[in-house]
Amino acid sequence: MRHRFIATNAVSAIGLGAMPLSIEHRPDKTRAIATIHAALNAGVTLIDTADSYHWHAGEEGHNELLIARALARRGDVLVATKGGRGRPGDGGWTVTATPEHLKRAAEASARRLRVDAIGLYQLHKPDPAVPWAESVGALRDLLDAGTIRAAGISNVTTAQVLEAREILGDGLASVQNRYSPAVRDSEPVLALCTELGLAFLPWSPLGGISRSSLDGPGPASAGTAFHDVAAERGTSAQQIALAWLLARSPAVIPIPGASRPASITASAQAVDLTLSADELARLG
Repeated sequence: MRHRFIATNAVSAIGLGAMPLSIEHRPDKTRAIATIHAALNAGVTLIDTADSYHWHAGEEGHNELLIARALARRGDVLVATKGGRGRPGDGGWTVTATPEHLKRAAEASARRLRVDAIGLYQLHKPDPAVPWAESVGALRDLLDAGTIRAAGISNVTTAQVLEAREILGDGLASVQNRYSPAVRDSEPVLALCTELGLAFLPWSPLGGISRSSLDGPGPASAGTAFHDVAAERGTSAQQIALAWLLARSPAVIPIPGASRPASITASAQAVDLTLSADELARLG
């Protein structure tokens, strides 16, 4: 069962990872907004973003501003944003998860998203220079202040999930780790989320699946079981991968990235695929 906060907000089984709309080689604004609107038209009600999703220096919050513009007058979408990482504009990433930074970042994100309180605010990554309890404590303070309605953590271990749960209690709604057909080292974290009733939002969920078109069958020649099953089903390997993720646990809400309306439309259709026990065994 998904966390009660996620269930209460009627979050779709698949969300939109909005990062590709703002980082390197991003689409123009018209296509970016069309992609968000296509997600909404396909029934997506969860959009994942972060203040660090931008391309150039000085563009902090680019993705949040884009989403706010696309969602004007739409109150039925849960925007999950993150703080604690930065991009100086050279393609690299920084980590800053001091309580002071996280509180300022959350307040800035709320202004950019044009909301009184952020629906779901996630700590983007543990900061090795800051005690974990202090970073998570900032999320507790943001909850108590009403700046955020629910908290999440990302790129974490099972021990960090348990410690965050102790600090946040029912305020902890989600965990966002990398997880895909090719990268499965977060299996223990997924199992813990399932046990605790936390939503698990795998980032980069299509890892290991070639970039064959989401709009048509994946080529069997790509050489994975996902492509073989896709060819048999007459669908794409990406859709099979998303259906496989959904079958892993009821806690899973994949957030595939998209930069074209057709991509997120096709991804959302994966919720209608039910894989057989034999297919799941073949996919591993």
